[in-house]
Amino acid sequence: MKKLRVGVIYGGRSGEHEVSVASAAAIFKYLDPSKYEAVPIRIEKSGRWALGDRVPQALSAADVVRQEPAQALQPVEASAAVAATGVDVVFPVLHGPYGEDGTVQGLLELANVPYVGAGVLGSATGMDKSVMKTLFLAAGLPVGPYLTVLARQWANDPAGVATTIEKTLGFPVFVKPANLGSSVGISKARTQPELDAAMRLALQFDRKIVIEAAVPDAREIECAVLGNDEPEASVPGEVIPSKEFYDYEAKYLGGGSTEVIPAELTPALAAEVRRLSITAFQAVDCAGMARVDFLMSRGTSALYLNELNTIPGFTANSMYPKMWQASGLSYPALLDRLITLALERHAEKQKLKTSIT
Repeated sequence: MKKLRVGVIYGGRSGEHEVSVASAAAIFKYLDPSKYEAVPIRIEKSGRWALGDRVPQALSAADVVRQEPAQALQPVEASAAVAATGVDVVFPVLHGPYGEDGTVQGLLELANVPYVGAGVLGSATGMDKSVMKTLFLAAGLPVGPYLTVLARQWANDPAGVATTIEKTLGFPVFVKPANLGSSVGISKARTQPELDAAMRLALQFDRKIVIEAAVPDAREIECAVLGNDEPEASVPGEVIPSKEFYDYEAKYLGGGSTEVIPAELTPALAAEVRRLSITAFQAVDCAGMARVDFLMSRGTSALYLNELNTIPGFTANSMYPKMWQASGLSYPALLDRLITLALERHAEKQKLKTSIT
């Protein structure tokens, strides 16, 4: 049987470049060589695309963040990268802007190449936390109180905006760049001075900031979704941060956080997490895969949908593959399923008419 050529696009221009490299290293490690020929397509931090003749080493996430593996790279134009490789399907492993937000997906649509994960719309809505929450609310999903603040609003009247935040949400709050993940640029603010510092940090990464009211004594519950038009949800998992919240260090630099998979939930709560996860997946027009994150109050067991990630992490520490492993789907089998879903979705789109004549 002819092997499928799988182009793995990784790196990227966002603040999550290092996380993407770590995810790609794990994917290259677990792609079955008897079925697939892996083709590395790397996007440098500068935005330059490059083709490598060998894949990144399967290093730990911490090692990759400290020092990226050396490769033989050949610069190419973005538009020519996919065509030059002659790949059968593309697996984007890009986290954050310029990769997870619909930009690369649009390029692949124009090239008419099958690719893993959400399309342009699902990627774009899944990337922007503010738009995402709007769609969640429209679908009747439980979303905690939040505000969206633009950089210009903050620059013109920081004191007024801060007062509005305090009156509307109270303290503490979480301050997040709207279009970034992996906990990059996120802070918890308990006072006005801490809010000022948190806004300065977040505005380094995005012009749109989401401020969320903190859920008291919250548990961090996650669920993995897999599929296209008939998605399935994994068993839920729980992250127990070593620090006050699950920040970048805790996720990727060996911060001592622990995971409990399956999460210790009642059968009814676990079923509700899975139901809400599938509804959230469909609300943003997702496809292929997503990790859905919740906050659950210990006191009331109330669930609040926090966010959805259309390209979840695939590192050794990542919850998405771990939750599917606990659900009976191994890492290599998960990659098989994702590639099959990409090919199925592409084949369906090829049946559509592109002309009225």
